[in-house]
Amino acid sequence: MTWDWQYSGDIFPDLLSGLRYTVIATLAGYVIAIVLGLVWTLLRRTPSRVFNQTIRWITEFIRSTPLIPQLYFVFFVLPAWGITIGSLTAGIITLGVHYSTYTAEVYRAGIADVPKGQWEACTALNLPKSRVWLDVILPQAIRRVIPTLGNYLIAMFKDSPMLLAINVAELLFSAYKVGSQSLQFLEPITMVGLLFVVVSVISSILVRRLERRYATT
Repeated sequence: MTWDWQYSGDIFPDLLSGLRYTVIATLAGYVIAIVLGLVWTLLRRTPSRVFNQTIRWITEFIRSTPLIPQLYFVFFVLPAWGITIGSLTAGIITLGVHYSTYTAEVYRAGIADVPKGQWEACTALNLPKSRVWLDVILPQAIRRVIPTLGNYLIAMFKDSPMLLAINVAELLFSAYKVGSQSLQFLEPITMVGLLFVVVSVISSILVRRLERRYATT
């Protein structure tokens, strides 16, 4: 088995096209994950114990279920109930909702880590709840969890090949497609691995820079 450089050059544009969908799915899913994760966290702090437990079990269920069955459910089962979603959109939503249950725990830990004196100062100053959360608690909590949130971006990128299960034309899908046409899989699969390493390393460097700029310990 020898490496075919000519073939590698020919399939590279197809792989880059797949990488574009991988990056789109990861970034859009990540936006959903960080926003919805914060929503889950705040909902769990409402006074109603029944409501809190309901939210807790919903997030536990999503977090405890593998990603691929969730992708199948959204893409193949929901159409039976009249809800039809394109494969890329279904992948983005599922990836985002799945990881939102992890980011919710990250936010929860960040909020718990805010010193008790900050809460007491807000009470002493009689600040409205909106100012307490938006101006005091959340800025401190989020700065504390920036490294962990950044790690989940890289984790989502590495889980994005699972979108192959619902025919999203992402990077691995493109590799299988060109490989099945030529019956040569060594080059496309190897190149997929290298592209994942390159993007993951670049992402890691950017996350570390963001961490040094904004994060606190």
